[in-house]
Amino acid sequence: MEIPEILMRIVEAIESKEGENTVVMKMENTPIPTDYFIITTANSKTHMKALRDSVVEELKKSSHEIIYYDKKTNLSWVLVDAGEFVIHIFTKKAREFYDLEGLWHSAERIKIGSPTDEVLR
Repeated sequence: MEIPEILMRIVEAIESKEGENTVVMKMENTPIPTDYFIITTANSKTHMKALRDSVVEELKKSSHEIIYYDKKTNLSWVLVDAGEFVIHIFTKKAREFYDLEGLWHSAERIKIGSPTDEVLR
């Protein structure tokens, strides 16, 4: 499976700021108008801001359009909408409550960063 370079760089930006339990979901076969969800957990509001800023910086550096991103700092769920990529940064409690992985359980999971990037079922 061909993984878009920008998707790998987004995940690397999250990993560089120690995002927790990052999951990439291929959404193109769902009714959601995006190709990928990238979901990660922040351990504090400060960490959430650092993750958001790192993702936004990577998208800007790559000249990738950002449709919207949350600029507030006192949230439990921060969204970065970059068209075909939607990045969700949650607190642990909010991630458990909203359970996007459970809601979209039929979406393929993609493991990024392995020698052979793979689709997980």
